[in-house]
Amino acid sequence: MKQVACIVLGMLVWIGLTWSVRWEDVLAGFLISLMVSLMLSKMYPENLAGALNPRRWFWALLYVPYFLYHCVKANLDVAYRVLHLHTPIRPGFVKVRTSLASETARTILANSITLTPGTLTVDVEGQDLFVHWINVRGETVEEHTRAIVRPFERVLEEIFR
Repeated sequence: MKQVACIVLGMLVWIGLTWSVRWEDVLAGFLISLMVSLMLSKMYPENLAGALNPRRWFWALLYVPYFLYHCVKANLDVAYRVLHLHTPIRPGFVKVRTSLASETARTILANSITLTPGTLTVDVEGQDLFVHWINVRGETVEEHTRAIVRPFERVLEEIFR
């Protein structure tokens, strides 16, 4: 049933993107939706009704501008460091810890950190993420977590609750 829902959702997205209902386009969309559905079957939520919860969609839509804000802020910080040669940098690897329970939520968190300039998620081991940071501030895991993970984690907790 979950795969059928994924195929139908994929078809709706396909038709919305192509804006065509010609049989060739619909067939191509069906085949692509079928392949994606089969490849992602392990990631389907246990409770499909939970995935369709409007509260989750609200927070997911809110996450996009929230992430973009932090991304622009980090871009400006990195650009400032590049343009002002005397601005100190302290590159290094830090360990941060997340409280996100879902593997999908941790993956989105790791990708969000990587897409933010100045940080790069190198590895994920359970609740711990190892991040290369352009300007390491603080000394403890808690301080690193507060600076890198907390801004994204608050919204992701609402999405994957």
